[in-house]
Amino acid sequence: MENDGKKKCIVRFEPSGLGITVPVGTVLLDAAHKAGIYLNSICGGDGYCGKCKVTVDKGQFQSRPTTLLTPDEIRQNVVLACQTKVLSDMRLTVPKSHALETSQILMDTDAHRFSELAGDVRAGIFKFDPLVRKVFVEMSPPTVHDHTADHERLYLAIRRQIDAPIMQTGFRILQRLSGLLQNSNYEATVTIGRRGRTTEVIEIEPGDRRKRNFAVAVDLGTTTVVAHLVDLTDAATADKEATYNSQINFGEDYIRRIIYAEENDAFDEMQNRIVQDVNSLIVTLAARQKVDLQEITTVICAGNTAMIHFLLNLDPTRIRREPYVASAGFVPPIRAAEAGIQINKRGLLYCLPSVAAYVGSDIVAGVLATRIFTKNGVYLFADIGTNGEVVLGNRDWLVCASSSAGPAFEGSGVKHGMRAGAGAIERMTILEDGSVELKTVADMPAVGICGSGLLDTLAELFTNGIIDRTGRFRDNTQPGLTQAEEGWQFQLAPEHDGHHEIAITQADIDNLVRSKAGVFAAIKVLMESTQTKPADLEAVYLAGGFGNFLNVRQAVTIGMLPDVPMEKIQFVGNTSIAGAKTVLLSRNALETAERIAEGMTYLDLMSHPGYMDEFTRANFLPHTDLSLFPSVTESLMHRA
Repeated sequence: MENDGKKKCIVRFEPSGLGITVPVGTVLLDAAHKAGIYLNSICGGDGYCGKCKVTVDKGQFQSRPTTLLTPDEIRQNVVLACQTKVLSDMRLTVPKSHALETSQILMDTDAHRFSELAGDVRAGIFKFDPLVRKVFVEMSPPTVHDHTADHERLYLAIRRQIDAPIMQTGFRILQRLSGLLQNSNYEATVTIGRRGRTTEVIEIEPGDRRKRNFAVAVDLGTTTVVAHLVDLTDAATADKEATYNSQINFGEDYIRRIIYAEENDAFDEMQNRIVQDVNSLIVTLAARQKVDLQEITTVICAGNTAMIHFLLNLDPTRIRREPYVASAGFVPPIRAAEAGIQINKRGLLYCLPSVAAYVGSDIVAGVLATRIFTKNGVYLFADIGTNGEVVLGNRDWLVCASSSAGPAFEGSGVKHGMRAGAGAIERMTILEDGSVELKTVADMPAVGICGSGLLDTLAELFTNGIIDRTGRFRDNTQPGLTQAEEGWQFQLAPEHDGHHEIAITQADIDNLVRSKAGVFAAIKVLMESTQTKPADLEAVYLAGGFGNFLNVRQAVTIGMLPDVPMEKIQFVGNTSIAGAKTVLLSRNALETAERIAEGMTYLDLMSHPGYMDEFTRANFLPHTDLSLFPSVTESLMHRA
């Protein structure tokens, strides 16, 4: 018990019943991490978000003073886990608000909108030519008149079917090649993979085994990880699954995770977490579809630059420091086993290329999936989450930027914010009599408010005159306004059935206005840099989970998106996974993705001379320049 000179304590978390033994003085948030308990902690344990509240039912502890707890909470032994140290055996209650829900994780549920993405590899701009494929070869056995060695004989047979000027074979396969060919009467199935210009013989099996060849496409999201099982014989998606990214214990955004890993020498832990998530999804999909893991020969991943670094255990520390560079943007294919991914032992792992430290391969996949690079006119692509990545361009040019939108639109960073799980307010309308109408996820009683609900709330408060153009509450006599310790707030749902009231505070509104301003300022800089006007935009593509559920009219009303006709704004779903699957099924698509990443111009907003001015102008509803939002201005005049 005294191995490290410190007394050990048992910390038990309810209602899960999970426990962990830790030394005296361990921070509760770290104990939760080690026990595998998720506690919401946007600030990564710095003590300023106030999200990691737990109740101490039993035991002694030491907490730092904080203004983020009310007197009532302090009396009830509610503590911030990141500011509390263990002094004895403890029993804690973790509130339901920390639970991770998966009901609204976007698993390409709206893929019908872009159903042609899978079809294009069959008949369209990309030829069906999977990165890893199985080829059945029938060879004439050697004779006294044909002394060609077995290895060279195999290469000749392969080249009769595919273009493969440069080939290589692993030594283990070479050692057993002759025996296998002799026993199979020189009929075999060869698994071949593309590694740049080289075609590698990954595996060889006796007889015809072409019908069993699978791959997994993965979207490595900061919040969620999505995987699709793909049958490489016919390009069909056999199954799909999603999970929350378990790195979330170490911070809501990847910058916090990098900081945590640096301070705690936890880069191996970060890789283990994301690899376990990917493996769990692969095993689940394989079991459900009765696929042997050895039959999965490829994994392809798209994600932001930091997530790809975490997956491969590359050094991500310079991503968050000037001059903000990645360790690698173009990662060559490697053995999946080298990263710890459990598929065929010699199967390959591909990662799509990224553009810069803050514009990753998920955005390259989005440009590929939406076919912007083939189009005339000008198109805007936006993926709005913790970061707001935007791309503007067409077949001749592409420019991109990333704005730190903050976690507000993902339901975090606000008092009663949450992810889009059961009971999250996703729609909010203020009726003529001043009452509030709510729509919640799964039609459950309201327990919090997610990103799309926050956007609705901001727009409704503005259009109904409850807040002014600066986002400040106009008049404290308005119905719904109540006084809280931190100031005035607008109540969305009263306390009910043991659930606290749900309200939006002035601080929340300020946070939301800054977040939307960051997104619009990034778009404005790209448009100004390319002399693009809103009327020039052929379409605005919104990608990702948040984009899939938001009300676009409201997004324009608050000034987050350009004021264009509503029919021009299109939801395109999870284009990260769609682009990854396109590449998986076509070598030409991979080459195209590399050209997109290489040719895209990245604008660093932090060093851009006009960004801060644009950001400041956008910190109004909808903007300081109302001429940019004529439809919003007209609507407000009619309401007045």
